[in-house]
Amino acid sequence: MDTWTQALLFALLGAVLGAGVVLAWRVSEHQMRGPAAAPEPSVPEGIATVLSVLRSSAVVVDADDRVLKASAPAYSLGLVRGTGLGSTELADLVRQVRRDGQIRETELTLPRGRSGPPLHVTARIAPLSSRLVLALVEDRTHERRVEAIRRDFVANVSHELKTPVGALNLLAEAVQDAAEDPEAVLRFAGRMQTESARLTRLVQQIIELSRLQGDDALGTPETFDVDQVVARAIDQSSIDAQAKQIEVVHNGERGLKLLGNPDEVALALGNLVSNAVAYSNDKSRVVVGAKSVEDRVELSVTDQGIGIPPTEIDRIFERFYRVDPARHRSTGGTGLGLSIVKHVAASHGGEVGVWSVEGQGSTFTLSLPQGTTSTSGSAPPATAGAPTSSTTRADRAPTSIQEARP
Repeated sequence: MDTWTQALLFALLGAVLGAGVVLAWRVSEHQMRGPAAAPEPSVPEGIATVLSVLRSSAVVVDADDRVLKASAPAYSLGLVRGTGLGSTELADLVRQVRRDGQIRETELTLPRGRSGPPLHVTARIAPLSSRLVLALVEDRTHERRVEAIRRDFVANVSHELKTPVGALNLLAEAVQDAAEDPEAVLRFAGRMQTESARLTRLVQQIIELSRLQGDDALGTPETFDVDQVVARAIDQSSIDAQAKQIEVVHNGERGLKLLGNPDEVALALGNLVSNAVAYSNDKSRVVVGAKSVEDRVELSVTDQGIGIPPTEIDRIFERFYRVDPARHRSTGGTGLGLSIVKHVAASHGGEVGVWSVEGQGSTFTLSLPQGTTSTSGSAPPATAGAPTSSTTRADRAPTSIQEARP
C-alpha cells in the first residue's frame, strides 16, 4: 500500500471518529436537558383583549397556578406576586374551581402591609377551560368605608336625638306631677326650653351638614366683604359671651374680600366663635382675626380656653366627636360644629387648621380663596366634591394668641 492510500484511509478514519464524538456529545446534551417541555397553554386572543379593557382586576391562572395574564389593577391590588397569586385564599378558590368547574363568588380581605388598612374585595372565579381559570376582583374598600360612616352617622343621630327627647318627656311628666307648685312648674318649663333649643339646634345642624355634603353645596360663588361675615359671626355669640363676660374682638386687616357663599362662611366662622366662647373661661377674651396671604384670606379665631389634648386634635373634625363628652351638657354642644366648618372649607377649595395647647387656648384658622373688588362668577379652585383637608399646627403659636392676652 503506497503512502497516498495510507493517508486517505487515516483521513477517513479520523472523520468517522470525529462524527462519532459529535454525535455522542449531542446525545449527552439531550439527555441532560430532559424531555421537551409541553407547550404552555396560552390565553385566547379574545379573552386577552377583553381583560385589557376591564376596569376590575382580572387574573388568568394555568393548571400549575402560574399567572398567565393579569390586568394592571391586579398588580396594584397585590393580587399577583412574581408568577403566582399574592393571596393564599384566592389561590385556594382557584384550585377548587379548577377541580369541580363551579363558579364561586366570595369576599376577601387583602393585607396591605404597613401602607394602610386592609382592602375589602369581592372575587368571582370561573373556569375558562380544563386548565385555565379566570379570577375577577373588585375593590370594595371605599364602599365599606362609606357604609360604616353611614351606620355610625345614623347611630349617632339616633343617640343624640334620644337624649333631648327623653329629657323633654321626663320634664313633661314632672310638670304634670308639680301642677300645684308654680315654682316647680317654672323651673321645669325653663329646663324644657333648654332641651328644646338643644334639639332644634341639633336638627338644624344635621340639615346644614346634609346640604353641605350635596353635589352643589356652594351654588353660584360671589365676592363678598369679610368684615360683614366677621360681624355676623360675632353677633351670633354675643349673648353667650355677655353671660360669661367674655370680650369678643375683631382684629386684623379690614376691607378684605372672599369668593364663595357668604352665608356658609358666616356659618362656619360662627361655629368657631361659638366654640371659642363655650370653652373659654369667664372674663377672658376671644379674638377673631383676618389677614391676606397671597391669593387667600385666613380667618382665625383665638381663645384662652381649656385647649385640646394633642392626641385628640386629629379627631375633632369628626361628626359627633367631642374631646370631653361630659362637658357638652353644660355647653350645649352637638359635636357637629367643626364638621360643618370642615365641609365649608372643602366646598370653597380651602382648608381648616388648628393650633392648641392644653390650659393655654386654641386657634382655629379657616383659609379660603380671596375674592376681587368686583363681583366674580368664576368658581373657586375646588368643588363641593373635593376632598376635605385639615392641618394641625402644634409646633408654634400664632401671633394672634399673644394679641388675645388681656
